[in-house]
Amino acid sequence: MIKQVLISIVFGAAVLTVGILIGHFGITKSGSSAPSWVKDVAKDVDEDFVEKFMSTVDNIQIQENLRELTKVPHMATTAGDEETVNLMLKRWQDPSTGLDQAWREEYLVHLSFPDPKNPNKVTVVSPSDTVLHTAREKEKRYTPDQDDPEVVQPYAAYSPPGHPEGKLVYANQGKPSDYRKLNETMDLRGTIAITRYGGAGRAAKAINAAPYGVIGVLVYTEPLDINDGLMSDVNETYPHSWYLPPSGVERGSFNTHYGDMRTPYLAAKDETYRIPVEDITGIPPIPIQPIGFEDAYILICALGGEAAPSVWQGAFNCTYNFGGPGFRNTSAFNNSDVRLDIFNNNVLKNSSNVMGIIRGSVEPDRYVIYGNHRDSWVHGAIDPSSGTSVMLEITRVLGQMVKQGLWRPRRSIIFGSWGAEEFGLIGSAEYTEQYFAKLSERTIAYINVDIAVFANATLRASGMPSVQNVIFKATKQVKAAGLDTSVYDNWIQYFNRTSPAHGIIPRVGYLTGAGSDYAAFVHYLGITSMDISYTYDRSKTNARIYPAYHTAYDTFDYASKFIDPGFVSHQAIARTAGNVLIRLADSLVLPLNCSDYAESLEDYLKTAVQLYQDKLQTQKISMEPLKRAVANFRSAATHLDQVILTSDLVNETPMKIRRINDQLMLLDRAFLDPLAFPDKYAYRHVIWASSSAGRQTFPGLADAYANAELTGQPRDWDKVHYHLSVLSQAIEGAANTLVDVI
Repeated sequence: MIKQVLISIVFGAAVLTVGILIGHFGITKSGSSAPSWVKDVAKDVDEDFVEKFMSTVDNIQIQENLRELTKVPHMATTAGDEETVNLMLKRWQDPSTGLDQAWREEYLVHLSFPDPKNPNKVTVVSPSDTVLHTAREKEKRYTPDQDDPEVVQPYAAYSPPGHPEGKLVYANQGKPSDYRKLNETMDLRGTIAITRYGGAGRAAKAINAAPYGVIGVLVYTEPLDINDGLMSDVNETYPHSWYLPPSGVERGSFNTHYGDMRTPYLAAKDETYRIPVEDITGIPPIPIQPIGFEDAYILICALGGEAAPSVWQGAFNCTYNFGGPGFRNTSAFNNSDVRLDIFNNNVLKNSSNVMGIIRGSVEPDRYVIYGNHRDSWVHGAIDPSSGTSVMLEITRVLGQMVKQGLWRPRRSIIFGSWGAEEFGLIGSAEYTEQYFAKLSERTIAYINVDIAVFANATLRASGMPSVQNVIFKATKQVKAAGLDTSVYDNWIQYFNRTSPAHGIIPRVGYLTGAGSDYAAFVHYLGITSMDISYTYDRSKTNARIYPAYHTAYDTFDYASKFIDPGFVSHQAIARTAGNVLIRLADSLVLPLNCSDYAESLEDYLKTAVQLYQDKLQTQKISMEPLKRAVANFRSAATHLDQVILTSDLVNETPMKIRRINDQLMLLDRAFLDPLAFPDKYAYRHVIWASSSAGRQTFPGLADAYANAELTGQPRDWDKVHYHLSVLSQAIEGAANTLVDVI
């Protein structure tokens, strides 16, 4: 009896408590509405605001941004760079159109410069030491821009100084296979190799040469690769068209790692430990120097020896020979050497990132990051100032709307104007190293717009597969530059593929290398990223990049006349990138799609099975674990899609929305393995790491298989098995993050 009474009392108390709670939360006081945060938490992206943003983006503002940014050369850490730092700060701190906060973040970094008092020289010298030819040291003047005293002499950053002299040989693109081929025809010890850009990284052209005894390297831009074979500045090249004039020289950073070289995996602050200079890896072991194709023509057409293979030939009206080594007996340079006098020096200098933020109203601890580097080799109208001019217009429009109280994003937006990118993605890499923990835990996505406009034909986009959908959504809403159609409909005509799920869609590339500032976000942090630009019609040109790239001709004059007259392609990129940015910052559920990721994994798996399965079976290595992992990922992605589709998102608890978003946000982190690529600095993403195998499949597996097939050694087949296990377990782990919480 007592037990029943106690049960009744407890039950009654519970009912009373529930009633009080219902009354407290369910009955408004004095007719007041629910707290304002309830409405804010459930708010989704405002399509009217997206339209307002896009209609406000102004092509003339972008044009004037570019004009201002390109007034002077602004190589990293120079006076011109400091001018652009102050310009960014002034714009982002403007009381009417600025951001919530903006500041500079400095790093003390290892850079390489030529000696202005001792210019680098390339000469042909006779046996009596008479100079028979001197390569041009400064690019030809066509506009006052080339006369600016701050135009840096063409050089190879991080080339060691030195004065090698030897017989000249032609080594095509400087790939390992090129030097092997060349070494079959002659003894390369003590020679100077001339190579063309493309095929191998800049530094690799010298790194690959050194084991054969080559003591110096020249590199030039082959007209066949950049100019569709055109070479005359009388009527064919700039200033008459977008093509590179004969004296144009592509500068660049000749290193294979990204980030500051002396502070690997550490932010390069003043007090940070630095490795000795002699311990730096991934840089040329021998002097290397770029030259224009007008000088390359003189040197290559005088070479003796056997004719090089047909695939090594170029646009010059002569046969490209290997070299005797050296020049033909009948040439003016008979029995002469090529001498390089390189006076580069290394220095520690302060380089600045300029950072700006718009604080989020609901989830300020979740970040969408938008970045573009600021430094250039010379005036840098296209690389990178086309991207900076677009970023400044996006921040002007959004900043003004924030200042006017018309909008505030759900999540925080961080803008980064990275410094010293041209020297190896330094600013963005140091930022990710300094804020590693915070960015790993809180970053939704990174949007990179470096060269915003290569040319004005169509969009080009690359990124993780999960961003495909949000890019498609944005491009369907943006009008294509100069056309009565959308960016999406124009894009699909130039780059497309057939998707099992979606049919014919635009092709979104993958971020598998370290070509721009997305590298540290993708490969080191595992943050969902994308890179967006406008580009050219590849059916009309074979140019590997816009021809004035990294030369003294990348100017406002060049950009406004030949790249994007009217700046409507810049405007289309600003609208597209800004649209994506707003959706990532404002959508209730993040617009990231795991099933699109599953499709890419399945495509990679299909290729791997076709290429490797039969051979692996003979080595008693099974691909079944990888097949199961990809199948499980597909199942988990489909499950999460269904959870999102069947949920009443507006009326769901904030915690459920947060949980789903965290699953979407953290997906790429699950693919990180810090031990997978010990020979690749700061590459940890097992799906998108770089690969030298040239196969459209899992990079670690592809490289390991190629090496094992080459050597046939049991230990190398063990490495193939190892990478299969790394892949299988990473994909299984990623799948587990998408299922319901245990």
